[in-house]
Amino acid sequence: MVHPVNPPSVVPLVEIAPAPWTKAEIVDHVRILMNEIGQEPIIVRKEIDGFILNRLQGALLNEAMRLIADGYVSTEDLDKTVKHGLGLRWSFMGPMETIDINAPGGIPDYSQRYGPIYLQVAKDAEPRPWDNRLFGQADRDRRSILSMNDH
Repeated sequence: MVHPVNPPSVVPLVEIAPAPWTKAEIVDHVRILMNEIGQEPIIVRKEIDGFILNRLQGALLNEAMRLIADGYVSTEDLDKTVKHGLGLRWSFMGPMETIDINAPGGIPDYSQRYGPIYLQVAKDAEPRPWDNRLFGQADRDRRSILSMNDH
């Protein structure tokens, strides 16, 4: 299975998710084909709900909803944080590249320095239900910036 990212004309990533019985040469052929048409393929090594990109997106969305629901940040400022910060950083270097250059000793050094902090963040990050109240507020915030007629 080939899972593109929307919109594929702008976002070149495509996830190739072979079945366990798919021959390696078929996977290689599809990977080469995706490269030839300008896509950036990755191989999903084991089947998982949401593939890879959607699971990463879900983790970010769950934390975003928690931060908004708990009053840490407004909807608009959260969007700014991703659009003008994390999104820009990750548009040219992935998270593993980032941590590799973010500590003098590379990834092992980063994990020693910041691993306990991120573990605590993960423990504190109890997801909030995606309820109508929270999304109603997020929608009102967005409508104050962009009318539905302007979509």
